[in-house]
Amino acid sequence: MAEVRIELIEKRIGQKTILPPLTLTVQDGEFFVLVGPSGCGKSTLLSLLAGLDQPTAGRILFDGVDVTDLEPRERDVALVFQSYALYPHMTVRENMAFPLTVVPRPKRPDRTRIKEEVERVAGFLGLSALLDRRPRELSGGQRQRVALGRALIRKPRLFLLDEPLSNLDAQLRASMRAELLRLHKELKVTTIYVTHDQTEAMTLGDRLAALNQGRVQQIGRPHDIYAAPANLFVAGFMGYPPMNLLSAQLGMDRIQAGPLHLKRPPDAPPGDQAQMVTVGLRPEDISVGPVNDSGDNVGGFGVVRLTEPSGPTLWVTVELSGHNEVVTIIGSAQAGFAPKIGDLVAISAPRATLHLFDPETGRRLGAD
Repeated sequence: MAEVRIELIEKRIGQKTILPPLTLTVQDGEFFVLVGPSGCGKSTLLSLLAGLDQPTAGRILFDGVDVTDLEPRERDVALVFQSYALYPHMTVRENMAFPLTVVPRPKRPDRTRIKEEVERVAGFLGLSALLDRRPRELSGGQRQRVALGRALIRKPRLFLLDEPLSNLDAQLRASMRAELLRLHKELKVTTIYVTHDQTEAMTLGDRLAALNQGRVQQIGRPHDIYAAPANLFVAGFMGYPPMNLLSAQLGMDRIQAGPLHLKRPPDAPPGDQAQMVTVGLRPEDISVGPVNDSGDNVGGFGVVRLTEPSGPTLWVTVELSGHNEVVTIIGSAQAGFAPKIGDLVAISAPRATLHLFDPETGRRLGAD
């Protein structure tokens, strides 16, 4: 295992900045997730950590030792790609054994030891019955487990995973996420996992870093980031359906977002009635109910434009009109209420669930 410290690491190609200066620390034994949209620098950072590419500036330290200039084989790092990268002419056994067969002598284990290690890791991953098959004879999930096994057999100090589940279907991704968590719990290897999928990030990470355009937007535990996003990017990126973000005016006791009137949240910053803010509402915090709903938190009425069942939840897209504005939001239907497209419905949101942001800087306002 290893603590990983990245100090002002930067990557430029000519005049183009691929990764602006970035600093973060991954704790020893931690499962750390880098999450963000495509092109934000996640995979570039992973390549720098693995030694497959060299930074323009900055340092990488493993357990306090500078490894920035070390070759990949000297870093004791295992990297698993999205593409699996298995040798098609080799069996599962041969693919998994390969990293041990290329270890320079005299450190290379003998054939008996290699066989024992392959069988140990194969048993751990449920691959024992597949050792004599070739990659073309395996399912996507089985191929991914072989790729993981090939990385694990070296007993690396650092495990790097670059979008490893992207090629799998939704059901298989869910089962492989559980498998990865089991592996990490048992092996306790420091793991850095790259994904664009916020569901994976929230499920897997002890902590996560949300990246955008190469810059860290927020670092923290998944629940903390979801509950108190640091800025508009994190608010909109983390969560599905995404957070509703509306331009609004902050009054003394209410917030007006076009035709939607909401109670001022208790942690709203002090300000006059003319203060403009961006208000964020998670879809699960917005209750869509019958038009005769008389609850204290009703903030407006609108017309249903779309319904989307998702397990026990019915997501409802509602269009509200008024004050020469049209606002569209996504909320969740009240239990037992199933509106149809075109129905008039009531929108409610408890004030404690509102998030406020500065519309110019994008930063979160009020107490976290």
